[in-house]
Amino acid sequence: MTKTQEFDIAIIGGGLVGASLACALEGFAREHQWSVAVIEAVDMPETTDGSHPDKFQPSYDARSTALSWGTRQIYQQMGLWQDLAPHAAAIRHIHVSDQGHLGATRLSAHEHNVEALGYVAPNQWLGRVLLNGVKSAQHVHWLCPYKVTAYQTGSDQHQLQLTSNHGEEQTVKARLVVLADGGQSGLKEQLQISDVSRSYDQFALVCNLTTSEPHNNRAFERFTPSGPMAWLPLTGERDIALVWTVPSDQIDEVAALDDDAFKSRLHDLFGFRLGGIERIGERYQYPLTLKRATEQVRPGLVVLGNAAHYMHPVAGQGYNLALRGVAELAGVLNEAALAGKSPGDLKVLLEYQQRRQQDQDTVIGFSDGLIRLFANNNFLLGHARAGGLMLLDRLKPAKRWFARQAMGLGSQAVRLKPIQTNNAREAR
Repeated sequence: MTKTQEFDIAIIGGGLVGASLACALEGFAREHQWSVAVIEAVDMPETTDGSHPDKFQPSYDARSTALSWGTRQIYQQMGLWQDLAPHAAAIRHIHVSDQGHLGATRLSAHEHNVEALGYVAPNQWLGRVLLNGVKSAQHVHWLCPYKVTAYQTGSDQHQLQLTSNHGEEQTVKARLVVLADGGQSGLKEQLQISDVSRSYDQFALVCNLTTSEPHNNRAFERFTPSGPMAWLPLTGERDIALVWTVPSDQIDEVAALDDDAFKSRLHDLFGFRLGGIERIGERYQYPLTLKRATEQVRPGLVVLGNAAHYMHPVAGQGYNLALRGVAELAGVLNEAALAGKSPGDLKVLLEYQQRRQQDQDTVIGFSDGLIRLFANNNFLLGHARAGGLMLLDRLKPAKRWFARQAMGLGSQAVRLKPIQTNNAREAR
């Protein structure tokens, strides 16, 4: 007989976005007695106590995520930042330049009275801390590994048929379902939610580097005619996370370069601002496309994270935009519960969508605009860009706006509540 469980909220996808939402909801679930399910298809590794970061040593090839100052504030409110901080490298300076032109813009955390403009954290550690939070939360149920094999829409509840890797089946009913299963969401296709999309005809090539000189917590955004590259500091004083945008017709050739040729190509584009490159980690690559779901809410349904919007990594704001959506959704659902409304009420979800509209428009437009402006060989535009960067470096209002985009402060913050784990309850 198939087991049936009922929840107030079911989150499909236990990755960084889905796990973050579960942690954000836990703070309100104590007050409203919500039951939350996180459904993840991929089996996850065993977690360790996130309060002891020395127990975890991320591999050299662990990919990383740029976290804005605003994202730090969100994780602080959840009570997770203290566990994230040991492996999060602070970005205290950002240098923006255009290859072949003299113009540059420099941002400093000191100028904006913050400890850091942002941070860079290994995905393995970020995922470990979030998974610890999900598994130890009192009102969150972790269903893994289970794949959603059928989705049935109802008037008050949605019904999900789950199948495990071992063929075990169960049914989940929920008043609100959140699709957070990534940019290749199969369920979104089944529900006939389409995307407005445009290929950049580019790939992101990602790897870690070790340089001969310390980064001193500096991040570099270097625009080249073929596309931008970002050099982001890691916690090792000479370790860098590289995100290099490569045209699609060149990616096979670049990916096949041996380490010496790869270093030479990087130095041709970036120079020797951090000395020579001493080590190169494993390289990853993925195609770059601008996508935005035509529907992000339906009755009892929200599309979140990369399933809702997928953007160019040029400004490093994709994950930060998604996390602000996480915080906003948790806040709107809390307000609805206080007013006696169901989390699946369409009016509630439309309110969430309306609040997110401007932030999404601004960030996606900002990132897309940078690519259109800088990724070309136009001689006249090159001089205009150089002058613009120099002007931006001197105009305080414009520079302040640019810095706020980098820090993820483009929209009003939602006040969240910290997680109260089972361990915390037992300690009282």
